[in-house]
Amino acid sequence: MHLIKLAVGILSAALIALAVWQLKQAEHGVIISTVTIEGIPATTYRPANGGPAPAVVIAHGFAGSQQLMTSFALAFARNGYIAITFDFAGHGRNTQPMSGDVNLIEGATRRLLEDVSAVAANARALGDGRIAVLGHSMASDIIVRFANSDPSVAATIAVSMFSPAVTAVLPRNLLVIAGAWEGTLKREALRDVGLVSAPQLPVPGITYGDFGSGTARRAAFSPYADHVSVLFNQVTMRESLDWLDQSFGVGRPVPAKLHWRGPWIIALLAGVVMLGWPLSALLPRVSSISAGAGLSWPSIWPGVVLPLIVTPLILRVLPTHFLPLLVGDYLAIHFFLYGFISFAWLLWQARGSMMEKLRFSSWSRFMAALLAVIAYGFAGLVWPLDTYVASFVPVGSRPMLVAVLLLGTLLYFLSDEWLSRGSGAARGAYIVTKLAFLLSLAIAVSLDPDRLFFLVIIVPVMVPFLIVYGLFSRWIYARTGQPLVAGAASALAFAWAIGVTFPLVSG
Repeated sequence: MHLIKLAVGILSAALIALAVWQLKQAEHGVIISTVTIEGIPATTYRPANGGPAPAVVIAHGFAGSQQLMTSFALAFARNGYIAITFDFAGHGRNTQPMSGDVNLIEGATRRLLEDVSAVAANARALGDGRIAVLGHSMASDIIVRFANSDPSVAATIAVSMFSPAVTAVLPRNLLVIAGAWEGTLKREALRDVGLVSAPQLPVPGITYGDFGSGTARRAAFSPYADHVSVLFNQVTMRESLDWLDQSFGVGRPVPAKLHWRGPWIIALLAGVVMLGWPLSALLPRVSSISAGAGLSWPSIWPGVVLPLIVTPLILRVLPTHFLPLLVGDYLAIHFFLYGFISFAWLLWQARGSMMEKLRFSSWSRFMAALLAVIAYGFAGLVWPLDTYVASFVPVGSRPMLVAVLLLGTLLYFLSDEWLSRGSGAARGAYIVTKLAFLLSLAIAVSLDPDRLFFLVIIVPVMVPFLIVYGLFSRWIYARTGQPLVAGAASALAFAWAIGVTFPLVSG
């Protein structure tokens, strides 16, 4: 077993090094500069040997940041365009909150349009005066409205689009891209293209209208892609670049330079996760017994079902808006109440035996193990996520928000770890309890879709987090014998992720 762990450690380290090298290669030939535009954090991407060229303004979606859109910026810059990404108000490293009602056009939409206008003005000055716009999800509607109001925008690329502002003539030269697994948004893409193709039914992959008059329309579906992976898909990149070339009349005598960036990001994160297994052997033993509730399936079901049902029902009638963090405050209170119910049930079920099982070999061993796990999370996950996926560095008021969120996540994860671990614990209980929590969130959304709509976008992103920290939890528990180590580390990870990614709002 020691030799196997050593081999996995070496392979994991090699995979991490190779992935980082490949990701740096994607930046070859591109000059990258960070700028601030009227208080908006932004990044410009220029061809290293290029002159004046059209510029593309690239906008991220809800709870995203400019890192999420880097693949587009690099693809465009490597092929002769100037690209600029930025953080919307309330997102990423933009410390200004997103003001106004997110459900009203005259609310948050107006605020986000102001951001696009400021960045677009800068983009014109960077390039030859010609611009195009690209937006994902929430930003697709923003960039469509901006392009509708500015006839100088030569092309609009809307990824995972939902926008009621599309007409048969506006915006100019519209490409709509959706992931093959985005059923509703695929239908929306065909509906918008159908405004030009009518009476002919639109076919994906076919261009209708005319680029010269600005009426060109095309729907493209990226294979094997969902709402997030569509941003890294090769078909998405190629369709976007081809659309820019046709809109600006660019002839390309050699094939476009594209880099398969998404898989290397996955490889980097996979290497980090794999490396966690052999490194877990370095953790100290914290408990002399396999601590935890140790419940069999007949005994564990009440502790799973009770919070699943009760939590969304109670929160349906209670006010949950207490943080300037869109739906993040609801998620925090959901974690807290769910954990409180689980903890109360554990206390009743244990009937005094919990304190005996809670004994550590020493508090110093517990703290050493916990700090080591947290340090690895920061070095192995926060850095690559912040560099290649989304902003993971807390700025402005976000550190305080992370601390408040930790109160909710800590109670949930400590209770859940204890519930699903222990000598004789039901096999698969850890997975079932996580599925139960996700189901409780789904019930909450169904009970109040207007207030919690944005959770529909966020919950799928939670799944890979739960899988990764589920693996870490298994390895940590096997070594330390104490479920509270992984529970505390997971609580911090989720509080951190929510606190740094969910949009800041005001008003």
